[in-house]
Amino acid sequence: MERRRILLIDDNPNDVELALDALDVSPDTDVRVASSGAEALRLLTDRAEPLPDLILLDLKMPHMDGLAVLDAIRGEAQLPDVPVVMLTTSGDERDIQASYAHGASGYVVKPLEFGQFRAAMSTIKAFWMGLNRRPDLR
Repeated sequence: MERRRILLIDDNPNDVELALDALDVSPDTDVRVASSGAEALRLLTDRAEPLPDLILLDLKMPHMDGLAVLDAIRGEAQLPDVPVVMLTTSGDERDIQASYAHGASGYVVKPLEFGQFRAAMSTIKAFWMGLNRRPDLR
């Protein structure tokens, strides 16, 4: 089985730790973490790095927020078809609308309770890494 790749972009180390635990990473899945938008874009444009199958992107980050990162991803010739799911604490309708307007593939509000967060991450992984079909980007 081919290894699947997830890029998690989040500036909060506690949220990263929770997400990694909740993703329940298996031997067939690699998860890379970028703690800033700039770091994420370096990883995504490094031709030596394989493209991720899924990007989980925090909306509220300093210096370069999730919408700016999303714009840069959608502007890269090789990246526009990589699914980007916004994973954020904001349930504000303006943030949801803006995320989709900028090209998000999905929008998930991080549940505060860990069991619910784990279930949400499991659902995200099952859909985007298992059920969803898209063209081969490699």
